[in-house]
Amino acid sequence: MLRSAFRFSRITRTVAAAGLLVATVAAVTGCNHGHKANVLATVNGKPIMKSEVDLLYENAVGKQQQTPSEVQAEIVRLNILRQLIDEQILMQRATKMHLVASDEDVNSRINEIKAPFTPAQFKQRLEQNHLTLAALKREILNRLTDEKLFNKEINSKIDVTDAQISSYYKEHKAEFNVAQPQYHMAQILVTNMPANPQQTGNLQNSKAMNEAEARKKIQMLYRRLKNGDDFATLATNFSENPQNASNGGDMGYIAEDAIKSDPEVYNAIRKLTPGEITGILPTYSTPAHKKITGYAIYKLLDKEGAGQRDLSDPRVQQAIRQQLRQSRSQLLKDAYLEMLRDQAHVRNYYAEEIFKSGAK
Repeated sequence: MLRSAFRFSRITRTVAAAGLLVATVAAVTGCNHGHKANVLATVNGKPIMKSEVDLLYENAVGKQQQTPSEVQAEIVRLNILRQLIDEQILMQRATKMHLVASDEDVNSRINEIKAPFTPAQFKQRLEQNHLTLAALKREILNRLTDEKLFNKEINSKIDVTDAQISSYYKEHKAEFNVAQPQYHMAQILVTNMPANPQQTGNLQNSKAMNEAEARKKIQMLYRRLKNGDDFATLATNFSENPQNASNGGDMGYIAEDAIKSDPEVYNAIRKLTPGEITGILPTYSTPAHKKITGYAIYKLLDKEGAGQRDLSDPRVQQAIRQQLRQSRSQLLKDAYLEMLRDQAHVRNYYAEEIFKSGAK
């Protein structure tokens, strides 16, 4: 269906953080005059509108069967508003540094999203996700701009040295001692169970809703693989496993005994050489019950025997380098956003009004 821009994952994963309510209103002065009723907050004078929060609230909880209580709803809206404030802070910083994504970048990404659909289907997907084309473009603009800003301000400045890699290896050497053969696998998964398309984790928000759709979709993907399409690209765009879709379906290295728990998968994988794919395999609720829940295609990326992996192994060095870069990048992003918050002038009128009225 539609890509990750529709998921608003940065917002929905903060919904449960009720503790943010205290931090949001701790410094409230109780003053809320001087703003329009449809303006919930301002960032350096730039308004954040009620309609923006309403849209994201609907995407976060609108499809849940149980209606949130009034207090729960306000907590969710406060978290959404806080995220919108952070996005506006980052956008203003990117504007100052001339790092805002171009219209060409945004339109290119929109065209990628539209590609699998007819115009009517694309319009229907927008409506199902309570989105307009303008709202989608804005979300893509924000995400691409964040990427450019973080790459410039953070990622380009991270340097993982050989000494750091060596130090990490010495402290975590046991992690590289493999007790049994390991299979480095990737997966494209399609399930036949109805679910929120925004929770699939793939770029297209593509989700089969029943057995017929699941069969049709997995067969389409298998044909594309046989015609030479890239496995990782298809997984990123269409796989329905939220744990690895965004990573090209990469499942990492899996111990042989773990794979043997599913004999069909093991029998298919052990016959492959790196770079080859399996046929279409059923997935089950449990190995014992054999109730088909979907279908998967696997790719063998690599296979390793048991034993201690040495630091001289390029794969060990690359794994450590990636781990150190990712952890350092996340730390610096968190610190960077905190500094920008300190420098910004923010008025959260919605938080002030809640604090004045008291918990209901």
